[in-house]
Amino acid sequence: MSDLKILVVDDEYAVREMLTFVLENAGFQVVSVPSGEHALQWLLDNTADLVVLDWVVPSISGIDLAQVLKVKTRYASLPIIMLTARNEVDNKVHALEMGVDDYMTKPFSTKELVARIKVLLRRQPKYDHSKLVCVGDLILNADQRQLLVDGQELDLTPIEYKLLEFLMRYPNKIHSRKRLLEEVWGRSIYIEERTVDVQIGRMRIRLSEYGREKLIQTVRGLGYRFSMPNTAN
Repeated sequence: MSDLKILVVDDEYAVREMLTFVLENAGFQVVSVPSGEHALQWLLDNTADLVVLDWVVPSISGIDLAQVLKVKTRYASLPIIMLTARNEVDNKVHALEMGVDDYMTKPFSTKELVARIKVLLRRQPKYDHSKLVCVGDLILNADQRQLLVDGQELDLTPIEYKLLEFLMRYPNKIHSRKRLLEEVWGRSIYIEERTVDVQIGRMRIRLSEYGREKLIQTVRGLGYRFSMPNTAN
């Protein structure tokens, strides 16, 4: 058995037992808890390599727990797979926007779940995660998951943060929608390229509050570029 530890959060005892059996047979260590509150308490004193999380659990819902973990905490890079009976597209999109790394609906294939877990665990960052990234008067602190615009903090959702972080780390370069989907949402997730356009639109609205919406530029037929106005062409 490997030293990789998976936290299972599901209020159904039978599901927790089944997942524990399947994941332990796949070589993982498993800890299972019945509620979001139990999960959060456990994580305060322990570490996990990945979380398998149901949406509907007592005390703290799965989606709320995911948001708590992904925003400005030491758990921000902890991979989360949402495993839920909710199969509506809007639910899936909302979960991904909150920073969930993958989404599966019940009933599910245990082989597929194990395969997706392995993909997430072996995924390596493709860019430097140094603490500070500065572009003009925008300062991104990766260690604190914090973005300052002209000295003021801009509150972002997890997916907004990941998207802006990637763009800021590679300024003045054109990124296709396909590449942004792979780098920000991950290769194991299938969503439409239009999702990128929607998120870019939201980011521009957020930046427009500080007069910085022109930092993200559309390059017709190619994708998007992040650059200061005096460096754009």
